[in-house]
This record gives sequence, C-alpha cells and structure tokens, in this order.
Amino acid sequence: MITSRAWAGKRFAVLGLARSGAATVAALLASGASVVAWDSDAAKRVHPGDGQGKLEFREFDDLTGFDALVVSPGVPLNTHPLAARARDAGVPIIGDIELFAQARAELPPHKVVGITGTNGKSTTTALVTHMLQTAGVPALMGGNIGLPILAQHPLAEGGVYVLELSSYQIDLTQSLDCDVAVLLNITPDHLDRYDNFDTYAASKARLFAMQSGEHDAIIGIGDLPSSQIARSLSARGEHLTKIAPGLCLDQRRWPALQGPHNAQNALAAIAIAKALGVSEADIDRGLQSFAGLPHRMERVATLDGVTWVDDSKATNPESTAPALAAFPRVHWILGGRAKGDDLDACAPNFPHVVRAYTIGEAGGRFAEVLRGRVPVEEAGTLDVAVARAAAHAERGEVVLLSPAAASFDQFRDYEDRGRAFRAAVESLTGRERA
Repeated sequence: MITSRAWAGKRFAVLGLARSGAATVAALLASGASVVAWDSDAAKRVHPGDGQGKLEFREFDDLTGFDALVVSPGVPLNTHPLAARARDAGVPIIGDIELFAQARAELPPHKVVGITGTNGKSTTTALVTHMLQTAGVPALMGGNIGLPILAQHPLAEGGVYVLELSSYQIDLTQSLDCDVAVLLNITPDHLDRYDNFDTYAASKARLFAMQSGEHDAIIGIGDLPSSQIARSLSARGEHLTKIAPGLCLDQRRWPALQGPHNAQNALAAIAIAKALGVSEADIDRGLQSFAGLPHRMERVATLDGVTWVDDSKATNPESTAPALAAFPRVHWILGGRAKGDDLDACAPNFPHVVRAYTIGEAGGRFAEVLRGRVPVEEAGTLDVAVARAAAHAERGEVVLLSPAAASFDQFRDYEDRGRAFRAAVESLTGRERA
C-alpha cells in the first residue's frame, strides 16, 4: 500500500468504509496515524490488520482535535451534517486522492495522469494504462475506476499513476499537481450535488487550478464549458492540447474502441501517451490490443447472428447517444432512475433504433418520450426486456443495454445491472451461438 510519514502521529476521522475508505484506514494506520472510523453498515466496520496506529469505530459528532475528515466520494458534501460541522470546526474535508497527493514526495520519482469528464473517463483511464504497459512503462490505474489508489503497491522509479477522477473526488482534493491533466467533456450530471451546472463545471476546472503551469493540459472542446476552460488556459501555449470533435479516425483495427465516443477517448489517450513520451509504434500496438472494460460497450454474446452489447455504465443520455450511433440497427434497452426527463442527446440517433424496451422507474416517462418516434414497449424489468428483444431481433442486428439512467431503482449499481443483463442473455434457450 501507499503510506506516508507525514501522517504519523496525526488524528483522522474517516467516514465511509467501502473500497476507498477501507484502503484509507489501512494506509493511515500503517503510517502511524490514529483513526476514528464509521460506516452505517456494520459489516464494513472491520479492522484491516496490523498497523502502527490506533483504530476506533464510533460515530463522531465533535470533530475537535482531528487533523482532517476523510470522506468517501459518495458522501454529499452539500447536505451531510458532518461536513457542515467540519467546516465550522475548521477541519479540512479531504478524500483518498488528496492523501495520495500528500504521499507523493516519499514515492520513487514518477508521474501522475489525472483524467476527468462526465463521460469516457474509465475507458480512457484503462486505455492509457494499457498503452503505457504495452510500451514497457510501469503503470497502474486507480481512483474512480474502482481501484483505491492507496491500496496499490508503489511503482518503481519512472512509473505512471493513471487516475480516473470524478468531480466528487476533485472536490475533496487540494494539492494534486498532475503531470498530465485531462478533461474529456462536461455535460449535465450529478446536479443533485451542485447548485447548478456552472458549479459542476467549475469543479472539473479545479483539476487544472491545482496543476503547475508547465505541466500538460489536454481538453476536449466538443462542449461549451470545456472549450471555455481551454480558453482560460491559453497562456500555457504548447502545454495545452485541444481535442476537437468530429476528427476522422480509422477505428477498424481497434475492436474494443468502436463508436464516435471511443474515437474521442482514443484521441485523448493518444495525446496523453505522446505527452509522456510513448512512441507512435507503441501507441498503435496499445490501441489494437486494448480489450475494453466490462459494462462499457462490452459484447457479451452473439446468438443466431444477433449481437448482445452491455453498456450498463451509460447512466445518462449523453453517454448513451454515441452507443446508439455505433450500430446501424439497434434494439435498445433503456431506463432506470432517470437523471432528467428527456432523451434529447439521443434523438439524432433514433433512426438507428429498430425497437426500444423501457425498464425501471423511468420506463413510463421514457416510453412516452419515444412514442411516435421509434417503436417502443414498456418491459418493466430487465429480464422481460431481454426476452422481448430476443423475440424481435433479427440476424445482423444488435441488442444494446445502454440505459441512459442510473441503476439504483432495481440494482445495487451499474455493474450489478450489467451482470444481470449477461445472465439474462445466457439464459436464453433455443438459440445457437454464432
């Protein structure tokens, strides 16, 4: 794990003991810190093992005497009462990414890539890591991609840490100076956590505010907020790379990077790799050999000539739109807990939709939006949607789970939803694999 002598003898409160929280507690204890930790789930209140520090599990209302409150990104800072108490007590509210930033001085010489954006973060993070490893550069990924950075073994000298960073994680970080900072895009999302869209965009922009001016910034300028952020950094000159939308790429040799959204992800990854000194040959090998990520345009089966694709990670219309654009004839499964009332971002690709099947809380609303524009059925649940799509889909067509909504109405998370989709597809009978 990643530790730091700077934490020895200090006192931390840790709220939330899922993956990143548990890794944080272990790293702090191993560094000689004292920790008071809490999670409402008793199963998560588990001592991580040996450590020089002291650990106590209890709720904490009074934060007097703590050096910092470390919270998981899922804690809503805008509404949680403990966040207000911390501010009143003058106690910094940080996350595990800030702790990593503080630990960097004791790590072997390395570089850090920070990747943010509303959509495409995970694929770009994984692709860059794969490119680096293909080129023989020690590299690992962490952050929002589900791999707590503090739980990772420190890289050897010359290594690169590739961090996927959500706006929530950036909000909890004050001193992360990325050697390469990347903004892919900004579209409406997570607005329950921010006063308005401008505040959400400002959160993304903080990644560059923390960065030294001589370090590299890479920004997709396909939306107005991102292009405005790029314009504000124009003084960086050659250290600023802008990625314009619509550039043509030959993606035929990159099987896991299909669709216009993955073209943009690939362009960003190429720019990052070049900034890190990776050769053109290694970049090309990495693009060709990249296997993709689960639940992100993942082909799970081909049955009787029908391809089944799991894009459960698409939790808003903006991330679903390019998935629809990637295939000419689509049976579209969508719905869940909506993040808005419309599907406007998807509308240009409705001509690709042969039939739609809506599920979950948003099923009725999405069906109403789609009626008269594409054939639509209210399936209600994912297993019913899979069965109905199987009955309608013909050879050469694609059945696409790309929900344009969150999963929490019927599933634990998008991964659980994706696994349920795969199970439903695998349970289909009377079909032979092509």
